[in-house]
Amino acid sequence: MRPWSPIPIHDCGEPLLELPPQVLRIEPHPYAVLGAPYGAGASPFRLREGVVTRLLQAQASLQTSHPQWRLAIFDAWRPVAVQRFMVEHTIGEECASRGVDPRVPSPERDAVVADVGRFWAPPSDESATPPPHSTGAAVDLTLAEAEGHLVGMGSAIDAIGAVSEPDHFFTRAAQLSDGPERDAFLDWHARRCALREAMELAGFAQHPNEWWHYSWGDQLWAWRSGAESARYGRAPESD
Repeated sequence: MRPWSPIPIHDCGEPLLELPPQVLRIEPHPYAVLGAPYGAGASPFRLREGVVTRLLQAQASLQTSHPQWRLAIFDAWRPVAVQRFMVEHTIGEECASRGVDPRVPSPERDAVVADVGRFWAPPSDESATPPPHSTGAAVDLTLAEAEGHLVGMGSAIDAIGAVSEPDHFFTRAAQLSDGPERDAFLDWHARRCALREAMELAGFAQHPNEWWHYSWGDQLWAWRSGAESARYGRAPESD
């Protein structure tokens, strides 16, 4: 259960739309490359209609204050089958990096599952608790330069650990005296803040553990914004 799981959902029925060409897609899609089961013809670069509108508003806000940058979309709509695939894949990868056997129950494996669970929502099939990306209301994104080169943000999207928390580098910089490392931390923090400002001006809410994850209209958004209910539940996968 997440803090936002009890919030009721009153789905407004908006369709999933392909992202417009104004926003950059990071391709090839990273989860499709791994073999994630999207299904024939299914595109991960889709969001609910109202979310697409706000994403374009966010890009306009970003380019008003930082004309050298644009939004770059890492991931958008995600079927529950893909969520399940990626949770299992991430647990396996994290176990391998720590020398833990993912097939054998152990305190070390439990620690990996807990750490992964801070960043990956449970792949619930229950209509009352859809993973955020399955609603078409959540988007993972970063910044890119005008010609498409990605901007350094201090950590990769989907990195497991404190480095992915939105204000991690501000906290780290406060612990250091002046120097190049502190300057780098403050630069990364400033870039994360620029992305956050643009997204929040368009009404998006940020995931508390992930600098790259924003949503509008789902349960997480309702929890962070104080809305009584979510506008979007799990999106029909046939759209």
